[in-house]
Amino acid sequence: MHIPENYLSPQTCAVMTAAVVPAWVHAARKVKAEIPRERMPLLGVGAAFSFVSMMFNIPLPGGTTGHAVGGTLIALLLGPDAACLAVTVALLIQALLFGDGGILSFGANCFNIAFVLPYVGYGVCRLVSRFLHGEKGKTIGAALGAYAGINAAAFCAALEFGVQPYLFQDASGQALYCPYGLEVAVPAMMAGHLTLFGLAELVFTVAVYSFVSKVSPGSLRPGEPVRRRPVYWLLAGLICLVPLGLLAEGTAWGEWGADEIAATAAGGVPLGYTPAGMESGFSLKALLPDYSVAGLPELLGYLLSAVIGAALAVILFRLAAGAMKEKTDYAG
Repeated sequence: MHIPENYLSPQTCAVMTAAVVPAWVHAARKVKAEIPRERMPLLGVGAAFSFVSMMFNIPLPGGTTGHAVGGTLIALLLGPDAACLAVTVALLIQALLFGDGGILSFGANCFNIAFVLPYVGYGVCRLVSRFLHGEKGKTIGAALGAYAGINAAAFCAALEFGVQPYLFQDASGQALYCPYGLEVAVPAMMAGHLTLFGLAELVFTVAVYSFVSKVSPGSLRPGEPVRRRPVYWLLAGLICLVPLGLLAEGTAWGEWGADEIAATAAGGVPLGYTPAGMESGFSLKALLPDYSVAGLPELLGYLLSAVIGAALAVILFRLAAGAMKEKTDYAG
């Protein structure tokens, strides 16, 4: 679901960035007003969970892969505004450090994954809770919210991919950016997310939410002490299992490199050309491309990348907490 560099036109990237900026501003104001300083590090933990969950690639028949995101999970634990900021930080770390998701398309990725996903997921969960009460209602709400959230985000990404060949062509009629129209992009994106990837998001959300509810209920109820150690142990355990993500072979749909797309088949027929906007577009060399570390075996590099990404997420929000003024109560 991470839109790479040059799959969207600069115009589309600008529009999507403009669309997500109000969400960032709203979320930042709400978090600053409602979350006390001592709870801010929890946003970093949430961002770390999201970052790590996106490293567990899941194979789909046909050679593509996908993953969970954890956006609805963070929204249920800390609120959708906090989830928006936490997932944004996770996406920023991925784009800048690991080259996962484009820099120009960062606004589009945040709109889909950090805005649409957690707010839709949280909204569906709240809707379910009106009809189903108690722990059963919370569990079903979390499951349906997670599934709806990731599929809403995938659908938005499919639309952004799919409109490119209609809007941006060269003189010969070839696509300048993503070459696959809506008739290809929507089914291709939704097939995986309506099945395996949506199920992965559902299972991850329900499992972690249930775990946190039992071992650290204060994480869900502002004003109560938070037991952070079990949550950190869970995060550490997930990081240790991250190399499992290497078992999935192939590339996520819509994330091929410019050197791969000409040979990529849609409907059984290779594209046969590289769109000019992708071939000569913007590029920024990542420090640790594809979660690899020069000089280390692939497995160790992947594991170290998980540690670095998760640690950065936690550190950034701890720094943010240190810059905040103390609050005496919680408004949420």
